Amino acid sequence: MVPSRPAFVLHDHRRPSPHFDLRLEEDGVLRSWAVPRGLPTSSREDRLAIAVGDHDLDHLTYEDEHKSIADIGWWEDLGRTPKRRLLVLHGREASVRYALIDTGRDWLVHRTKDQPAP
Repeated sequence: MVPSRPAFVLHDHRRPSPHFDLRLEEDGVLRSWAVPRGLPTSSREDRLAIAVGDHDLDHLTYEDEHKSIADIGWWEDLGRTPKRRLLVLHGREASVRYALIDTGRDWLVHRTKDQPAP
């Protein structure tokens, strides 16, 4: 039996102010971060990610008039330490490697220089 792959979703959330929500399926819930400016598009920039409360798994495909799915797919855990999680998001159009870095106050999302082969 092949284990199921953990899901992720990136919500484009328009209220209370425009931002994105990154949600990773883990331990039966969606671990969540609000990412005000969205995921970084280059390795030369980091983006603020604010950890928010876990969400139920049924939130994975949730949409309404203020929230839409910007990307969805599965994610791969490439390793972690207490301060950093390295992962690949396998979305609808691309697979991108990121690091989530715990600064002690908030988190940063960093797009790594090394990326998976297309």
